[in-house]
Amino acid sequence: MNEPLKVFLVDDQWLVRRGIVELLEMTGSVEVLGEAEDGQLALEWLAGAEVLPEVLLVDIRMPRMSGVELVQAVGHSYPQIACLVLTTFDDYRLVLECMQAGARGYLLKDVPIETLVVAIKQVAEGKVWLQPGVTDSLLRAFNPKQDVDSAYKSVPNLTERETQILHLIAAGMSNKEIADATFRSEGTIKNQVSTLIAKLGTRDRTQAVLKAIEWGLIERKGS
Repeated sequence: MNEPLKVFLVDDQWLVRRGIVELLEMTGSVEVLGEAEDGQLALEWLAGAEVLPEVLLVDIRMPRMSGVELVQAVGHSYPQIACLVLTTFDDYRLVLECMQAGARGYLLKDVPIETLVVAIKQVAEGKVWLQPGVTDSLLRAFNPKQDVDSAYKSVPNLTERETQILHLIAAGMSNKEIADATFRSEGTIKNQVSTLIAKLGTRDRTQAVLKAIEWGLIERKGS
């Protein structure tokens, strides 16, 4: 049996923390090592911890230190910890700010507990998780035609397969899920994702999605 994933929760609302902790521990696949009501207290806890969490669940709006500031601090001092933003704010500017700060994922608090657990597992494995509704919020923030025209010379030419993979990454799918969806081996998809990231000139899947949105390489739903 796999060991439960170790998580630390940072949220300024006590009732919210209690609810999330109880729901996560009921799943049996997540162990909550501790919790804090703001970023400063979270950093103090991490500094004295004998066992570090694999994933930090972070709210955005908190006193003394915001979620974005906490994500940046954790990325600097504890790069082995993946930060997953869990918030009520569906604002593309906040999504961009969090992801650019180093967050591995962004979820809204109305997601089912099963989705939250999947997201925790994904980011713990070094993958990216963006809730589909959040991805749509990002896509609506850009005018694809304007972006492509203004940056035409710098936009790489993607193959049909690369474009498909890019859309699936933006939907929060792992390499295995993409492989299953496209009827290819996980190894093949891993190589294609690496090639795609290099082609876009980014360092990881998160930055690849953000760059693709900026360039208008991903069309929003209904456009």
